[in-house]
Amino acid sequence: MANPSNSRSLQFFEVTYPIEYVAHVQINRPGKLNAFISDMWLEMRQIFDSLSHSPSVRAIILTGAGPKAFTAGLDIQSASQSGPLGPTPQDSSRDGARIATATRRHILEIQECVQSVEKCEKPVVCVMHGFSLGLGIDIATCADVRICSSDTKFAVKEVDIGLAADVGTLSRLPKIVGNSSWVKDVSLSARTFGAEEALRVGFVSGVYANKDAAVEEATRWAGMIAGKSPVAVQATKELLNWSRDHSVQDGLRYTAVWNGAALQSNDVPVAIQAGLAKRKPTFEKL
Repeated sequence: MANPSNSRSLQFFEVTYPIEYVAHVQINRPGKLNAFISDMWLEMRQIFDSLSHSPSVRAIILTGAGPKAFTAGLDIQSASQSGPLGPTPQDSSRDGARIATATRRHILEIQECVQSVEKCEKPVVCVMHGFSLGLGIDIATCADVRICSSDTKFAVKEVDIGLAADVGTLSRLPKIVGNSSWVKDVSLSARTFGAEEALRVGFVSGVYANKDAAVEEATRWAGMIAGKSPVAVQATKELLNWSRDHSVQDGLRYTAVWNGAALQSNDVPVAIQAGLAKRKPTFEKL
């Protein structure tokens, strides 16, 4: 497994620690607008799986390297050389069901890699700038908080390359913005939309003058979260994500069962006493 504490072992990402308990994960292929090739899926999953269980990390910032793009999405030139988007095999005798099985496995693997952002136990704030296309939307919908710079250009681009978005956007975006008409508009048309529209529909919660300002805000937010009880923060993320996909009554019951264990934490009296004494609490690593 890649060791996020040593970015020199990473090929397509860089991981730094700007402040205590905060990790900054940067997609690092700026010469190709941070477009993804197959090896990048696996490296991203390794990073987020590792950070998820690291007691020294309580919040994560996700950005793209360089001034031009968070990510331009899938590297179409690379994808067109092999795999499901590659040339059609000349051997027409290959069984259709077996082709379909291989393609399904490939899609599920990519979904699992992108989903590592959502499954990560630690809150993830995604900072987008420049081009944030296709896969960039898939990844962002897995993050807990999304902000962007004013120059960001978004698009659900998949229909323009002849396929339906299959890595998460069509499942998560409607639940994030709560506007089916708008989601179908941008998903069917593949049109570009900007930062202000993204803010208006609720895809992002903040727009900042430039990338540096957005990263600065993300670092402030992550630092604030890192100062809170990791038991409470990680439980809140888990309960919100679980409740999103279940009924209200199911969510209430799951919360009661979860807190039956979590409320036994020392973090509760530590937080209460710190509040009464008007001082900043200090919590054990989790």
